[in-house]
Amino acid sequence: MTGTILSRCEDKGLRMTDQRRTIASVLEESLDHPDVEELYRRASSIDAKISLATVYRTVKLFEETGILDKHEFGDGRARYETADREHHDHLIDIETGEVIEFVDAEIEHLQEKIAQKLGFDLIGHRLELYGRRKKKS
Repeated sequence: MTGTILSRCEDKGLRMTDQRRTIASVLEESLDHPDVEELYRRASSIDAKISLATVYRTVKLFEETGILDKHEFGDGRARYETADREHHDHLIDIETGEVIEFVDAEIEHLQEKIAQKLGFDLIGHRLELYGRRKKKS
């Protein structure tokens, strides 16, 4: 899947209101993994008529249609990112909530090896690591 969130919504036949377009634009510009409340703050600064309920409904629709991926990083908030991104894993700082994306060929190879050893063809996975920054000595 490629293209902008807006084009993917249109390709799936979703009715795109002005408010949905604004939310799609905010998501497209996000470099982080925002939760619904953060999306609402960003979208309402562009269009003050957008309600929190509209953002919740739109995010749910985008998730159900495969446009967004939902992540639960253990902080009680669902966070979102576009579903068409290249594969990557996450390292979450449990003190700040910062989410660091990374790709590691060694980890990818090991996962494939484990799946094969157990008699499976690996079709996908999610890896989330949780940590705390080391104190400088």
